[in-house]
Amino acid sequence: MLRCALMSPSAKRTCPWEFIVTRDEAKLRPLAGCRTYGSQMFNTATAAIIIALDPTLCDNTWMADGAIAAEHILLAAAEQGVGACWCHVYEREGAPELTRRLFDIPEDKVVLCAIALGYPDEERQNYDLTKLKYDKIHNETYHCNNGR
Repeated sequence: MLRCALMSPSAKRTCPWEFIVTRDEAKLRPLAGCRTYGSQMFNTATAAIIIALDPTLCDNTWMADGAIAAEHILLAAAEQGVGACWCHVYEREGAPELTRRLFDIPEDKVVLCAIALGYPDEERQNYDLTKLKYDKIHNETYHCNNGR
């Protein structure tokens, strides 16, 4: 998973990310309370990857670069049969401060997200391909909505 993250593209190949990996329950369990909603998966996660970034390396693309790296981790986890779930940390309810404190992340780094890893508590249904929002696909111009 981490190799996939390290190979993800970034603006001007600046690689502004840092990945903090933990399997320590004393750090995982507090992450479950970092947000009111959307962080409970850390109660049962067996590991987590926190993505912190250096925004000085790439002006206005650091968030996209971090999100792309996170998606590479999520896809690699799925390929390996590992349950994975993104928890947005950046500017959310005190989550950055808690995460920074738990993992000793320096102030000059921005914490984007934490990815919970482990065994899934639920099985998601596959998409019904007939219900996809094909009208979101535009051919040639924005107003041509015949994406099927």
